[in-house]
Amino acid sequence: MTRLAIVQLLPALDLGGVERGTLEIARAIVAAGHRSIVISDGGRLVERLVREGSEHIEWRIGAKSPLTLRFIAKVGALARTRKIDVIHARSRVPAWIGWLAWRRMSPAVRPRFVTTVHGMYSVSRYSEVMTYGERVIAVSRAVAEHISRAYPGCPRAKVRIIPRGVDAEEFPYGHVPDANWRARWRRDHPFLAGKRLIVLPGRVTRLKGHEAFIEVLAGLKTTYRSAHGLIVGAGRPRRMAALKKLATRLDAPVSFLGPRHDVREIIASSALVVSTSTHPESFGRTVLEALRLGIPVAGFDHGGVGEVLSDIFPSGRVAVGDTRALRERISHFLDNPPPVPRSDAYSLDAMQSSTIRLYEELAGMPRR
Repeated sequence: MTRLAIVQLLPALDLGGVERGTLEIARAIVAAGHRSIVISDGGRLVERLVREGSEHIEWRIGAKSPLTLRFIAKVGALARTRKIDVIHARSRVPAWIGWLAWRRMSPAVRPRFVTTVHGMYSVSRYSEVMTYGERVIAVSRAVAEHISRAYPGCPRAKVRIIPRGVDAEEFPYGHVPDANWRARWRRDHPFLAGKRLIVLPGRVTRLKGHEAFIEVLAGLKTTYRSAHGLIVGAGRPRRMAALKKLATRLDAPVSFLGPRHDVREIIASSALVVSTSTHPESFGRTVLEALRLGIPVAGFDHGGVGEVLSDIFPSGRVAVGDTRALRERISHFLDNPPPVPRSDAYSLDAMQSSTIRLYEELAGMPRR
């Protein structure tokens, strides 16, 4: 096997889905015997990345500034001196830098160029760069369809659907939080004792539809006095204040927990998880994590969320924006807790092996 040198480009290595995916692929690159290099502006995950065998180069490659253009020459020089085989861009500004550097190199010797479309990006010249890879990874069927609709000039033959995956060891079916966690939870949240928790995890942005969640919980309170909603995730102060004001006005039984490092435990302790995104998500990782734990999910049926539900838990699908149907589905699940089937779909191993195979196949192809 030829040992490859693979560079991943992204803005930073703080918490987030793109960042987590970068670490997961970096780990797989190392495990496959290849050389892993990540270029970013740094962040909290750098220490872990390096500990797991990758090299990190701290360049501010994701900044929306004319100064970022200086990295075009730097990426080109790195590719030549370090004999890079694959450049993999995971975000739009880094993709522009990587593609402009790649385009300047001789086709006979330059690395292969890969992009991953992580989101339903706005349709623009700026976003189009994510389709410039020799291979374009779509993180779901929904994203592949978005690429096809938005950029018909992108050949379908070069698009590869590689869904994001969840580690079965990190999210084991039937997981029960340990006694120490349960004791801390009871101590810190005594008002939740005896409640049936309905959880909406993820960043608190307008696209996540938290208003619908709050309205649904307000509508449930008379029939299900034990039902209590938890909004778990960080948001901008003005956004959080507006949602809290809405919850107070509707007298909705909802608590705001902010960002947490124990989301798995919270989900595993819940009656169900809800997804109310008003905009189709590219994947819907928290939905998959809940299902892999064996927790039911009710969510609007579009984008990656609808895709995951269709494949694993079809009864959780609700027409987009229909809060009445969502309330009725939640009520049904509370009255008749449905079993969630065990599933190996969307595994981390599959995502990693498919990506490594793509690198190896592309690197071995004849150059034009």
